[in-house]
Amino acid sequence: METGTETGFSYAEGGVTAPFGFLAAGVSAGIKKSGKRDVALLISEEPCPAAAVYTRNSMAAPPVQLTRENLSAGVLRAIVVNSGNANACTGPQGLADAQAMVDATADAVGCEPSQVAVASTGVIGAPMPMELVLAGIREAASRLDSAAGTCAAEAIMTTDTFLKEIAVGVDVEGTRYTVGGMTKGSGMIMPNMATMLAFVTTDAPLTSAACDRVLRSAVDVTFNRVTVDSDTSTNDTCVLMASGAAGGEPIDVGDARLTPVSDAIHAVCGELARMIVRDGEGATKFIEVTVRGAACDADARDAAMSIANSPLFKTAIFGRDANWGRVAMAVGKSTARVDPLKLEVIFAGITTCLDGTAVAFDEDAASAALALNDIEVIADLHLGEGIATVWTCDLSYEYVRINGEYRS
Repeated sequence: METGTETGFSYAEGGVTAPFGFLAAGVSAGIKKSGKRDVALLISEEPCPAAAVYTRNSMAAPPVQLTRENLSAGVLRAIVVNSGNANACTGPQGLADAQAMVDATADAVGCEPSQVAVASTGVIGAPMPMELVLAGIREAASRLDSAAGTCAAEAIMTTDTFLKEIAVGVDVEGTRYTVGGMTKGSGMIMPNMATMLAFVTTDAPLTSAACDRVLRSAVDVTFNRVTVDSDTSTNDTCVLMASGAAGGEPIDVGDARLTPVSDAIHAVCGELARMIVRDGEGATKFIEVTVRGAACDADARDAAMSIANSPLFKTAIFGRDANWGRVAMAVGKSTARVDPLKLEVIFAGITTCLDGTAVAFDEDAASAALALNDIEVIADLHLGEGIATVWTCDLSYEYVRINGEYRS
């Protein structure tokens, strides 16, 4: 991500607690066998406007159901998160457990239960160890601090190999606003809304309507453009909270001041989304797939996602094989309009297919180009102006090992 005058924003220290008005904590409650942090709290010092988007998986977990209900009024005070157990496919008891987490958080921070969002991530179908969870919530509430954003980011991790947080600042008519964020996710990632879990904060005085508008716009071109393994989680949740603690008049939809704040939120979501792909389970390559020249943007997006989700394409990249036929196959199985005689494919700057047929290229040079950590693959349909970019990773032996041993 670029910073400075060209974009209008710059990096700031910290993550979700970088904006004014937020406190966080992350503790080990014993949910994870490893003893690592597994309960996080994120609170606004005052109830504030908020918005969220959720998984479209029909098996949405109880925390998703309850958060959707609680956020219907567009106001939040706190978010409680546990890792190590997804509380998904857990029936009525799962909903009762999610409500107990909400009630314990509300009691600990002094707010209405309806002002609390809840999220869980981890193994599906296992009963929640509620005695541990509730004790963890109480401990986290006692450790809330404006400098503990990183602790919270650690506490939401599962198979992640590194924590994912970022913050940027933006100047708007003489006032400095900050946007912070944290996310987790490295497997079961094709969000179809957001990501496994993502939380974004700002001290700009956004209204609930502005939060909703900006978040949906940002998610569409960031979290909804990543895929690790084509699987959409039961627990995907992305929340935006706006404390307004940096001051200024409320910023609503249509206000010119919303644009720079929105740009900063887009930047934070984009960087977090790319972190997820770089941390894809077993990944050795970060792959940017661009489809251009499509009849429309929707066609470009569908074709790009089809390429990025193809196990054959992803294993070819892992093997440093510029097998453009797998790109052609993936484009063809998508719903995008295609003329087979116009397809062009470019692997890491090397044209491998033109006018739908093979182009002679140096296989050794292509293999060397595909040995880099960051790979760009372009498919040009030569039909129109539609364009879309999707981020994915390769599919390695390690992915199979990690998921084969997930519950071990």
